[in-house]
Amino acid sequence: MPPIAEPAMRLAPPDAATLGGLLGEAVEANRKGRLSHFITDERSPAIALFAPEVVAGDEEGDWYGEHAGKWLVAATRAAVRAGDDALLGRVLRVADYLIERQDADGYLGNYAPSRRFMVPQPPKPVTWDGAPALRTWDIWTHSYLVLGLVELWKAVGDERYRDAAARIGDLCWRTLTEGGIAITDLGNHFGLSATVLLDPAVELFFATDEERYLDLARLVVAQAESEPHNRLLSAALAGADPSEIATGKAYQLLWNLVGLAKLNRATGEQRYLAAVRNIWQAVRSHHLTLGGGPWGGVAHRSREVFNPAGVFSPEAYVETCSTMAWIQLNRELLTILGDAAFAQEIERSAYNDLLGAQAPDGEDWCYYSFPNGRRIHTTYWRCCKSSGAIALEELPAIAYGVTVDGAIAINLLGESSAKITLPEAGVVQLRQQTAYPFDGPIAIEVTPVSPAHFAVDVRIPNWAEYATLRVGDETIVAIPGRYARIERDWAPGDVITLDVPMPVRVHHATQHNVQESLAPGNVPVAQEVMHYDFVAVSRGPLAYATGLVDGFKRSETVRFAGAPVAVADGDTIRLEPAGRASIVFEPWYRAGGRQDGAWRLTWLGLAEGDA
Repeated sequence: MPPIAEPAMRLAPPDAATLGGLLGEAVEANRKGRLSHFITDERSPAIALFAPEVVAGDEEGDWYGEHAGKWLVAATRAAVRAGDDALLGRVLRVADYLIERQDADGYLGNYAPSRRFMVPQPPKPVTWDGAPALRTWDIWTHSYLVLGLVELWKAVGDERYRDAAARIGDLCWRTLTEGGIAITDLGNHFGLSATVLLDPAVELFFATDEERYLDLARLVVAQAESEPHNRLLSAALAGADPSEIATGKAYQLLWNLVGLAKLNRATGEQRYLAAVRNIWQAVRSHHLTLGGGPWGGVAHRSREVFNPAGVFSPEAYVETCSTMAWIQLNRELLTILGDAAFAQEIERSAYNDLLGAQAPDGEDWCYYSFPNGRRIHTTYWRCCKSSGAIALEELPAIAYGVTVDGAIAINLLGESSAKITLPEAGVVQLRQQTAYPFDGPIAIEVTPVSPAHFAVDVRIPNWAEYATLRVGDETIVAIPGRYARIERDWAPGDVITLDVPMPVRVHHATQHNVQESLAPGNVPVAQEVMHYDFVAVSRGPLAYATGLVDGFKRSETVRFAGAPVAVADGDTIRLEPAGRASIVFEPWYRAGGRQDGAWRLTWLGLAEGDA
C-alpha cells in the first residue's frame, strides 16, 4: 500500500462545529426542509426508482437515481451534526432497503438489464458539440451511491454499507478490464460524466486500504487519456482552459478534479495536484461570478459549460451543481495545501451563489442563477436541489481545522462555535460572535479546558486591506489573503478581536467581441465589433444586486461625473449616478426577498466614456 500524503490541514469532524448567523440558518433550513421531507422511506419517489418492478422497465438512461446517493451523503452528515436521531433512522431505513436489492454482482442502479453499464452499447450519436444524444448515467448514479454508503459507514460503523459500496467498485473494475468497456463510453460529454468514478474509487481506498481501488482510479485516468476529446490530466498539465476540455461541462469537470485531488492525497503523485491547481487557477481567474459561482453558457447549446476565457455576460448561467463541486474542490485543496485562498473561495461561494440559490424554507432551490436575471425555483426532480443540500452540509466541517503542525485554523468567518481537540492541549472551545458578513468586528473566544500553549490561525479575507487583529493588548500582523498565526499561552476566556473594515468596492467588467480574419497575403486583421462596459458593487464578502430598476427595467445604463459613487447605508448600498435618482442595492443572496420570480441585477451598463 502506498503512503498517504500527510495533509496540510485536517478539517473538523461533522459534529465538532455549529454554524450560526446566515450560514447556520441555511444549514438548519436544509436539514428541517429538504433533507427531512424529500426522502423519508422506500416509498419516496427518488427511492421507489430502485424497486425491482420499476428497474425492470427503465430503458431511459436517466440520471434521477443520483438523488439517492446525494441524499445519503447530506442527510447522514446533517443527522450526525445535529444529533437528529429521527433523520438518521430514515437514512438507515433507506440504505437498508437499497443494499437489500443489490444484485449478486454488485449492481445497485435503476437501469433495466439491457441498459446497464456492464453491457456493451451501440455507439452513441454525437451532436455538434460532442454531447451524445443518447443519455447514459448509470456510472454517475453508482458513483453517488458509493459516496453515500461510505459516508453512512463512517458515521455508524456498520460494515454492510462499506461492503455494498466496495461491491460496486469491484463491479466497475471487472467491467473496465474483463468486460472490455472503456469508462469514456459510459458517460456523456466525452466520458466526463463517467470518469467522475475517480472520486468514489479513491474514497473506497481510504475506507478499505485496498490497493485495487487505487488501481481502479488510475485506470479511469488512463482511459480518459485515451479519449482524444477528454484527456483531462494531460490537457490540464498543458495549461488548457477548462472550456477546452471535453465539452467544458463545468459540474462534471470540477467533480473530476475533486477525484484527481484525492488521488494526489492517496498517492503523493504531484502531477495530479499540478493538474488540479492549473484548472483551479483558470477557473478562479476567468470563470467565476462576482458571487463566486462557476458560470458559463453564453452563446452555447448547453447552459452548463464554461465559456472561453475572457467571455463575459451579465446573463450567464450558474448551475448550483457547479457551485457545489467548486466548494468541494476548494475543500480538497484546503486539506492538501492549507492555503487561505481555498477557504476564501468557499466562503465567497457560500455567502453568495450558494445561499442565493436556496429558498428560505430549505425546500426549494434554483437550478440556474444569474448575476442579472430572474430567480426561478426549479422542479421536483432537478439535480441542483440535492447538490445544494450537499454543499451546505460541507460547510460545518470546513469552518475549522487543525494544521499539520498542530494549530487551530479558523477557515470560515461568521457566527459559529466549535470544539477542537489538540493532542497536547485537549479540547479547545471556540466561539465567534459577530454580525459578519454584514459588519466587520469579530470576537473569537478561545477556551481550553485548562491553560495551554498552542497556536490559532485566523484567516484574513483577501479584500480586508486594513484588518486589525488583537489579543488583549497584543497586536498581530494581519495580511490580507493569508492566515495570521497567534501562538501563545491561552487561558479560558481569552478573546481574539478581528476587525475587518468593509468599504464598498466597485467592480468593472467588459463584454466584447473581436472579429479576427486574414487579409490577402495572410495578413492578420482584428476588429472589435462589440464593447459594453459594466459596473457592480460589493461590500465585505457579499456581492450586491438591485431589483428591476425603477420597478420595471431589466437593465440600466448609468454615468458618473468622475469615479462611480457608491455609499454604504446600513446593509444596503446606494449607487449614485449622475442625472438620476440613487439605485439601492442589497446583498445578492436575498435580493427580492429570496422569492420565486424575483429579479436580481448585479451589473449595470456603464455609459460610453465612463469606463
